[in-house]
Amino acid sequence: MARITASVYTSHVPAIGAALDLGKTQEPYWQPLFKGYEFSKQWMKDNQPDVIFLVYNDHATAFSLEMIPTFAIGTAAEFTPADEGWGPRPVPKVIGHPELASHIAQSVIQDDFDLTIVNKMDVDHGLTVPLSLMCGQPDAWPCPVIPFAVNVVQYPVPSGNRCYNLGKAIRKAIESYDEPLKVQIWGTGGMSHQLQGPRAGLINREFDNHFLDKLIADPAAQAAVPHIDYVREAGSEGIELVMWLIARGAMADVNGGPKPKLVHRFYHVPASNTAVGHLILENQA
Repeated sequence: MARITASVYTSHVPAIGAALDLGKTQEPYWQPLFKGYEFSKQWMKDNQPDVIFLVYNDHATAFSLEMIPTFAIGTAAEFTPADEGWGPRPVPKVIGHPELASHIAQSVIQDDFDLTIVNKMDVDHGLTVPLSLMCGQPDAWPCPVIPFAVNVVQYPVPSGNRCYNLGKAIRKAIESYDEPLKVQIWGTGGMSHQLQGPRAGLINREFDNHFLDKLIADPAAQAAVPHIDYVREAGSEGIELVMWLIARGAMADVNGGPKPKLVHRFYHVPASNTAVGHLILENQA
């Protein structure tokens, strides 16, 4: 059967992609950030999965305000990098895994979670920046990727607890797939940031690091935190952090297994007026 080997958590700041694409990673402003992912790139080479299940949010690219699914799973064979207004990023196309994605959709919907099944969509920086941070700039991504888009842009958005329980259902789905695949689940977005209004540029280091502590040690308690706390403490876009709870809910300890191993933790500010957080957790046999 398939199994989840690890979960990866990272911010997906669009300016990070631009810095990579324009060769600015060694500039003084960007160098400390990219140094924090050097370990992760080597870890990725040493622990290459067969499939990545990547949780992210679309930024009005695949979905407009005319139609906004709360949860959408990409079941296509491939996904093209999106043009977000300045041309598509110069990164490889994303190869999907239609068989596993369709199996997950079947299982999770039967577990009473309503998913939108998407057979064609472009993927924006929310998905491609995490791949670049973890995999560098290859000619092809190292494995198939299943995009899983969550609405954290237009209210109402799903609760942290809903996301956490969805992660449990995704784990169940993956572990019932009859092929010995090694799957990583990634939660992306955040950390604290606000892009507009009087609090634009808000960064809350204390909240961010407390979130990381709780995500590692007590994810159920973090899942119970209401939306208003994220908005008040982490800014309007800080709500993206609920997507990390999907990945955390899929880990073995949440479902009666051993605690995961913390392999890497990194936090950095600023990156384009945003805080950047990053974790790698490994499931233990």
